Amino acid sequence: MKASDVMVRDVGLIRGSETVAKAIARMNETGSRYLIVERRHDEDAYGIVTETDVITKVIAYGKNPHTTRVFEIMSKPCIVVNPNLGIEYVARLFANTGIHCAPVIQEQLIGAISMTDILIKGNLIEAPPALKLEERIQQAIIAARETCAQYGATSTECMIAWETVEELQAEAAHQRAERPEKTAFEQYCEEFPEALEARMYEV
Repeated sequence: MKASDVMVRDVGLIRGSETVAKAIARMNETGSRYLIVERRHDEDAYGIVTETDVITKVIAYGKNPHTTRVFEIMSKPCIVVNPNLGIEYVARLFANTGIHCAPVIQEQLIGAISMTDILIKGNLIEAPPALKLEERIQQAIIAARETCAQYGATSTECMIAWETVEELQAEAAHQRAERPEKTAFEQYCEEFPEALEARMYEV
């Protein structure tokens, strides 16, 4: 699934010059925990203000939300998400940056995505990304062996097929934060040592 599949399209907007009190009221009206801060012109960046910003930067310090402006507590420019980005990568982006939501941009604002959207709409329990990735790896291994059997272990087609497998395995290793003892290509080379020699020569 992609970000566009789970994002919210009807996004709450606010101007940076508005008061925090108005931002709180708008969050309550829309049931959202964040608002996207509008751009002032076409070359300007989008911003974002969240309930966390309100609590940690206004309420926690006893500031007056009726006089504090959104631009004083917002994040701008904010991290944005491409609508075609897979939700597992959006989740990883959130984990690596510590954010909980982001606008979805494709030349212009088309929606917003949050951790809640991923959890509720992402279908991650029934179809975990790691399981799908492992299925793709096994299919790629089968395809690589078939390609090598057809064109030969030292052929360019064989090398390209194994590169696809290794890219998928590298992605899986990154997700698990551990490298497999042997890659599928290394196992293949135990059966066909000439394949490794062909790659070394190609490099």
